Amino acid sequence: MALLLSQAEIEAQAHLLSGWEVEGKTLQSVRKFRDFVEAIAFVNKLVEPAEAAGHHPDLQISYNKVTVVLTTHDSGGLTQKDFDLAQKVSQI
Repeated sequence: MALLLSQAEIEAQAHLLSGWEVEGKTLQSVRKFRDFVEAIAFVNKLVEPAEAAGHHPDLQISYNKVTVVLTTHDSGGLTQKDFDLAQKVSQI
């Protein structure tokens, strides 16, 4: 099980990420695309980095909008795994 980050660690790492917000015990990013096809193409690009990390985001798809939510469920909050995957998602 991954170790939870302190509030100070969360704030420091969140400051380094563009387009992400800390919401309670989660890290969230909302992406908007031209249409549903582009939104699904983005979701499909998340598979490889998530599988490689063994860490999977919660996804919400609404037509052309994808909400990516990261949290380490078995640890009960935010860990380094969440910020590492957020950085990879930001590059997509």
